[in-house]
Amino acid sequence: MSERHEGGHGHGHHGHGELDWSVMGPVLEQEAEVSLPLYREIADWAAERSDRVPGPVVDAGSGPGVVSALLAEVFPDRAVYAVDAEEALLERAADRAHRTGLRGRLHTHRADLPGGLDALPAASLVWAGRSLHHVGDQRAGLAAFGRALVPGGHLVLLEGGLPPRTLPRELGFGRPGLESRLDAVQEEWFAGMRESLPGSVRETEDWPALLEAAGLRHVATRSFLLDLPAPATYETRAHLIAQWQRRLEHVELDAADRATADRLLDPEDRAGLYHRPDLFLLSAQTVHLAERAE
Repeated sequence: MSERHEGGHGHGHHGHGELDWSVMGPVLEQEAEVSLPLYREIADWAAERSDRVPGPVVDAGSGPGVVSALLAEVFPDRAVYAVDAEEALLERAADRAHRTGLRGRLHTHRADLPGGLDALPAASLVWAGRSLHHVGDQRAGLAAFGRALVPGGHLVLLEGGLPPRTLPRELGFGRPGLESRLDAVQEEWFAGMRESLPGSVRETEDWPALLEAAGLRHVATRSFLLDLPAPATYETRAHLIAQWQRRLEHVELDAADRATADRLLDPEDRAGLYHRPDLFLLSAQTVHLAERAE
Protein backbone atom coordinates (compact mmCIF):
# COMPACT_ATOMS: atom_id res chain seq x y z
CA MET A 1 0.00 0.00 0.00
CA SER A 2 1.71 3.05 0.18
CA GLU A 3 2.21 6.20 0.51
CA ARG A 4 0.67 8.47 1.00
CA HIS A 5 1.71 11.72 2.16
CA GLU A 6 4.94 12.92 3.52
CA GLY A 7 5.17 14.37 6.95
CA GLY A 8 3.89 13.48 10.36
CA HIS A 9 1.54 10.73 9.27
CA GLY A 10 2.79 8.81 6.32
CA HIS A 11 5.14 5.91 5.90
CA GLY A 12 2.99 2.85 5.47
CA HIS A 13 1.97 1.34 2.20
CA HIS A 14 -1.47 0.45 1.03
CA GLY A 15 -3.22 0.33 -2.27
CA HIS A 16 -4.18 3.76 -3.59
CA GLY A 17 -4.72 3.09 -7.26
CA GLU A 18 -4.48 6.72 -8.36
CA LEU A 19 -0.73 6.77 -7.76
CA ASP A 20 1.89 5.50 -10.21
CA TRP A 21 3.97 3.21 -8.00
CA SER A 22 6.71 2.81 -10.59
CA VAL A 23 7.26 6.55 -10.11
CA MET A 24 6.62 6.66 -6.37
CA GLY A 25 8.86 3.68 -5.61
CA PRO A 26 12.15 5.62 -5.88
CA VAL A 27 10.62 8.49 -3.90
CA LEU A 28 9.65 6.20 -1.03
CA GLU A 29 12.99 4.46 -1.19
CA GLN A 30 14.85 7.76 -0.91
CA GLU A 31 12.68 8.88 2.00
CA ALA A 32 13.25 5.64 3.92
CA GLU A 33 16.99 5.67 3.28
CA VAL A 34 17.31 9.21 4.63
CA SER A 35 15.31 8.11 7.69
CA LEU A 36 17.32 4.93 8.33
CA PRO A 37 19.03 6.27 11.48
CA LEU A 38 15.59 6.69 13.03
CA TYR A 39 14.34 3.27 11.95
CA ARG A 40 17.53 1.56 13.12
CA GLU A 41 17.16 3.08 16.59
CA ILE A 42 13.53 1.97 16.77
CA ALA A 43 14.36 -1.54 15.55
CA ASP A 44 17.19 -1.93 18.07
CA TRP A 45 14.90 -0.73 20.86
CA ALA A 46 12.22 -3.24 19.85
CA ALA A 47 14.76 -6.05 19.53
CA GLU A 48 15.96 -5.52 23.09
CA ARG A 49 12.41 -6.14 24.30
CA SER A 50 11.26 -8.86 21.91
CA ASP A 51 14.21 -11.09 21.05
CA ARG A 52 13.13 -14.13 23.02
CA VAL A 53 10.30 -15.42 20.78
CA PRO A 54 11.13 -17.47 17.65
CA GLY A 55 9.37 -16.92 14.35
CA PRO A 56 9.52 -14.67 11.29
CA VAL A 57 9.29 -10.89 11.22
CA VAL A 58 6.56 -9.20 9.14
CA ASP A 59 6.91 -5.67 7.76
CA ALA A 60 3.22 -4.82 7.29
CA GLY A 61 3.06 -2.11 4.64
CA SER A 62 6.66 -2.48 3.55
CA GLY A 63 6.73 -0.34 0.42
CA PRO A 64 10.09 -0.73 -1.36
CA GLY A 65 11.60 -2.80 1.45
CA VAL A 66 14.20 -0.46 2.95
CA VAL A 67 12.97 -1.12 6.49
CA SER A 68 12.41 -4.80 5.69
CA ALA A 69 16.09 -5.14 4.87
CA LEU A 70 16.98 -3.31 8.07
CA LEU A 71 14.83 -5.72 10.08
CA ALA A 72 16.65 -8.63 8.47
CA GLU A 73 19.91 -7.13 9.76
CA VAL A 74 18.59 -6.48 13.26
CA PHE A 75 17.04 -9.97 13.49
CA PRO A 76 19.69 -12.06 11.69
CA ASP A 77 18.22 -15.41 12.79
CA ARG A 78 14.73 -14.77 11.40
CA ALA A 79 13.03 -14.71 8.02
CA VAL A 80 11.47 -11.36 7.11
CA TYR A 81 8.33 -10.88 5.01
CA ALA A 82 7.84 -7.59 3.20
CA VAL A 83 4.06 -7.27 2.79
CA ASP A 84 2.51 -4.70 0.48
CA ALA A 85 -0.40 -4.41 -1.94
CA GLU A 86 1.67 -2.85 -4.72
CA GLU A 87 3.66 -5.17 -6.97
CA ALA A 88 5.92 -2.35 -8.20
CA LEU A 89 7.04 -1.68 -4.63
CA LEU A 90 7.57 -5.36 -3.86
CA GLU A 91 9.75 -5.65 -6.95
CA ARG A 92 11.99 -2.98 -5.47
CA ALA A 93 12.03 -4.88 -2.16
CA ALA A 94 13.04 -8.09 -3.95
CA ASP A 95 15.78 -6.24 -5.83
CA ARG A 96 17.08 -4.81 -2.56
CA ALA A 97 17.14 -8.29 -1.03
CA HIS A 98 19.21 -9.51 -3.98
CA ARG A 99 21.63 -6.55 -3.84
CA THR A 100 22.18 -6.84 -0.09
CA GLY A 101 22.65 -10.59 0.08
CA LEU A 102 19.32 -11.12 1.87
CA ARG A 103 17.55 -13.02 -0.88
CA GLY A 104 17.27 -16.19 1.18
CA ARG A 105 15.78 -14.43 4.22
CA LEU A 106 13.85 -11.44 2.88
CA HIS A 107 10.66 -12.56 1.15
CA THR A 108 7.91 -10.51 -0.49
CA HIS A 109 4.18 -11.13 -0.10
CA ARG A 110 1.55 -9.22 -2.04
CA ALA A 111 -1.55 -8.58 0.06
CA ASP A 112 -3.91 -5.89 1.25
CA LEU A 113 -3.75 -5.05 4.93
CA PRO A 114 -4.72 -6.28 7.34
CA GLY A 115 -6.46 -9.44 6.07
CA GLY A 116 -3.61 -10.53 3.83
CA LEU A 117 -1.45 -11.44 6.82
CA ASP A 118 -3.52 -14.60 7.35
CA ALA A 119 -1.60 -16.40 4.58
CA LEU A 120 1.74 -15.99 6.35
CA PRO A 121 3.22 -18.08 9.16
CA ALA A 122 2.65 -16.66 12.63
CA ALA A 123 5.18 -13.92 13.32
CA SER A 124 7.41 -13.21 16.29
CA LEU A 125 7.20 -9.52 15.42
CA VAL A 126 4.92 -7.40 13.23
CA TRP A 127 6.28 -3.98 12.27
CA ALA A 128 3.50 -1.57 11.28
CA GLY A 129 5.31 1.55 10.14
CA ARG A 130 2.61 4.18 9.64
CA SER A 131 0.50 1.68 7.74
CA LEU A 132 -2.40 1.28 10.18
CA HIS A 133 -3.84 4.73 9.43
CA HIS A 134 -4.45 3.53 5.86
CA VAL A 135 -6.86 0.88 7.23
CA GLY A 136 -10.43 2.16 7.55
CA ASP A 137 -11.23 0.28 10.78
CA GLN A 138 -8.03 0.70 12.78
CA ARG A 139 -9.35 -1.22 15.78
CA ALA A 140 -10.02 -4.23 13.54
CA GLY A 141 -6.61 -3.71 11.97
CA LEU A 142 -4.89 -3.92 15.35
CA ALA A 143 -6.79 -7.12 16.14
CA ALA A 144 -5.62 -8.61 12.82
CA PHE A 145 -2.03 -7.64 13.57
CA GLY A 146 -2.39 -9.38 16.93
CA ARG A 147 -3.73 -12.55 15.31
CA ALA A 148 -0.69 -12.58 13.03
CA LEU A 149 1.61 -12.98 16.05
CA VAL A 150 2.69 -16.11 17.89
CA PRO A 151 1.87 -16.08 21.62
CA GLY A 152 4.42 -13.79 23.21
CA GLY A 153 5.09 -12.06 19.89
CA HIS A 154 5.29 -8.29 19.60
CA LEU A 155 3.68 -5.57 17.53
CA VAL A 156 5.76 -2.47 16.79
CA LEU A 157 3.30 0.27 15.90
CA LEU A 158 4.62 3.53 14.46
CA GLU A 159 1.80 6.06 14.74
CA GLY A 160 1.89 9.62 15.99
CA GLY A 161 4.76 11.96 16.61
CA LEU A 162 5.49 15.41 15.24
CA PRO A 163 5.61 16.75 11.68
CA PRO A 164 9.07 17.40 10.28
CA ARG A 165 10.81 20.74 10.35
CA THR A 166 13.32 21.57 7.62
CA LEU A 167 13.74 25.36 7.64
CA PRO A 168 13.95 28.20 10.15
CA ARG A 169 10.67 29.90 11.01
CA GLU A 170 12.10 33.13 9.60
CA LEU A 171 13.48 32.55 6.10
CA GLY A 172 14.73 36.07 5.52
CA PHE A 173 11.94 36.76 3.04
CA GLY A 174 8.21 36.23 2.86
CA ARG A 175 5.89 35.68 5.82
CA PRO A 176 7.41 33.65 8.70
CA GLY A 177 5.95 30.25 9.61
CA LEU A 178 5.29 28.71 6.16
CA GLU A 179 5.83 25.14 7.39
CA SER A 180 3.26 25.58 10.17
CA ARG A 181 0.67 26.74 7.64
CA LEU A 182 1.46 23.75 5.43
CA ASP A 183 0.98 21.48 8.46
CA ALA A 184 -2.63 22.70 8.73
CA VAL A 185 -3.23 21.86 5.08
CA GLN A 186 -1.69 18.43 5.65
CA GLU A 187 -4.01 17.75 8.58
CA GLU A 188 -7.03 18.58 6.44
CA TRP A 189 -5.76 16.24 3.72
CA PHE A 190 -5.17 13.48 6.24
CA ALA A 191 -8.66 13.81 7.71
CA GLY A 192 -10.16 13.57 4.23
CA MET A 193 -8.01 10.56 3.39
CA ARG A 194 -9.16 8.76 6.55
CA GLU A 195 -12.83 9.55 5.85
CA SER A 196 -12.57 8.21 2.29
CA LEU A 197 -11.21 4.79 3.28
CA PRO A 198 -13.59 1.82 2.98
CA GLY A 199 -15.20 1.08 6.34
CA SER A 200 -13.63 4.14 7.92
CA VAL A 201 -14.26 4.43 11.66
CA ARG A 202 -13.33 7.47 13.73
CA GLU A 203 -11.28 6.60 16.77
CA THR A 204 -9.71 8.60 19.55
CA GLU A 205 -6.03 8.05 18.84
CA ASP A 206 -5.22 6.70 22.28
CA TRP A 207 -3.02 3.94 20.91
CA PRO A 208 -2.25 2.15 24.21
CA ALA A 209 -5.99 1.93 24.92
CA LEU A 210 -6.73 0.72 21.39
CA LEU A 211 -4.02 -1.92 21.66
CA GLU A 212 -5.49 -3.20 24.92
CA ALA A 213 -8.99 -3.22 23.39
CA ALA A 214 -7.61 -5.34 20.53
CA GLY A 215 -6.44 -7.97 23.02
CA LEU A 216 -2.78 -6.94 23.12
CA ARG A 217 -0.76 -6.00 26.19
CA HIS A 218 0.72 -2.53 25.90
CA VAL A 219 4.40 -2.81 26.85
CA ALA A 220 5.92 0.61 26.22
CA THR A 221 5.61 3.85 24.30
CA ARG A 222 8.55 5.99 23.28
CA SER A 223 9.24 8.78 20.80
CA PHE A 224 12.37 8.84 18.66
CA LEU A 225 14.03 11.81 16.95
CA LEU A 226 15.35 11.99 13.43
CA ASP A 227 17.87 14.80 13.77
CA LEU A 228 19.84 15.59 10.62
CA PRO A 229 21.26 19.06 11.31
CA ALA A 230 22.41 21.70 8.87
CA PRO A 231 24.25 21.70 6.61
CA ALA A 232 22.23 18.95 4.92
CA THR A 233 24.07 16.21 3.07
CA TYR A 234 23.51 15.86 -0.67
CA GLU A 235 21.12 12.92 -0.10
CA THR A 236 19.12 14.73 2.57
CA ARG A 237 18.89 17.91 0.50
CA ALA A 238 17.69 15.97 -2.55
CA HIS A 239 15.02 14.26 -0.46
CA LEU A 240 13.84 17.52 1.11
CA ILE A 241 13.67 19.33 -2.23
CA ALA A 242 11.54 16.50 -3.65
CA GLN A 243 9.37 16.53 -0.53
CA TRP A 244 8.80 20.29 -0.75
CA GLN A 245 7.96 19.98 -4.45
CA ARG A 246 5.29 17.37 -3.70
CA ARG A 247 3.90 19.31 -0.74
CA LEU A 248 3.50 22.48 -2.83
CA GLU A 249 2.34 20.89 -6.06
CA HIS A 250 -1.41 20.97 -5.43
CA VAL A 251 -1.81 23.15 -2.35
CA GLU A 252 -3.59 26.50 -2.57
CA LEU A 253 -1.46 29.34 -1.20
CA ASP A 254 -2.07 33.05 -0.93
CA ALA A 255 0.02 35.32 -3.14
CA ALA A 256 2.66 35.97 -0.49
CA ASP A 257 3.20 32.30 0.35
CA ARG A 258 3.19 31.31 -3.31
CA ALA A 259 5.94 33.84 -3.97
CA THR A 260 7.92 32.37 -1.07
CA ALA A 261 7.37 28.84 -2.39
CA ASP A 262 8.52 29.85 -5.86
CA ARG A 263 11.75 31.25 -4.44
CA LEU A 264 12.35 28.13 -2.33
CA LEU A 265 11.98 25.87 -5.37
CA ASP A 266 14.00 28.02 -7.76
CA PRO A 267 17.35 26.28 -8.47
CA GLU A 268 18.95 29.63 -9.27
CA ASP A 269 17.86 31.45 -6.09
CA ARG A 270 20.64 31.48 -3.50
CA ALA A 271 17.99 31.69 -0.75
CA GLY A 272 16.19 28.61 -2.11
CA LEU A 273 16.34 24.99 -1.07
CA TYR A 274 19.07 24.10 -3.54
CA HIS A 275 21.59 26.41 -1.90
CA ARG A 276 20.50 27.31 1.66
CA PRO A 277 23.14 26.36 4.26
CA ASP A 278 20.49 26.16 7.02
CA LEU A 279 18.42 23.31 5.52
CA PHE A 280 17.95 20.49 8.05
CA LEU A 281 15.58 17.65 8.94
CA LEU A 282 14.11 17.23 12.43
CA SER A 283 11.09 15.07 13.20
CA ALA A 284 9.72 12.83 15.95
CA GLN A 285 8.14 9.40 15.57
CA THR A 286 6.13 7.85 18.39
CA VAL A 287 6.29 4.06 18.69
CA HIS A 288 4.04 1.75 20.68
CA LEU A 289 5.19 -1.75 21.59
CA ALA A 290 2.57 -4.38 22.43
CA GLU A 291 2.63 -8.11 23.14
CA ARG A 292 0.23 -10.93 22.35
CA ALA A 293 -0.62 -12.84 25.50
CA GLU A 294 1.04 -16.22 25.95
